[in-house]
Amino acid sequence: MTVKIGVRDLARNSNILTGHDYIDVEDKKTHEYKGLFVSADHAEMVKKFIDRKIRQKQQSELDEVLQFVGIADGDSNDMRAKEMRIAHASKYGSE
Repeated sequence: MTVKIGVRDLARNSNILTGHDYIDVEDKKTHEYKGLFVSADHAEMVKKFIDRKIRQKQQSELDEVLQFVGIADGDSNDMRAKEMRIAHASKYGSE
């Protein structure tokens, strides 16, 4: 079960969180979306999902940068991003 509440409603009564899977929080005056509260039952699953998404984004950004590391060192010779990352990790001791 879900519900949409205002920031002020949440500040006045935190018991409103009980009995809901998640709660959307918005500023009732401006209708600006403020965030999401997730029940304790689903919190661990959501944390794992967010951590996985963050790691994927970081890896993607790292892959983009590492494309040019080999070029700057002069040792890329038609390597793909993943191959360059592995070569860079073996050369500089990090992965």
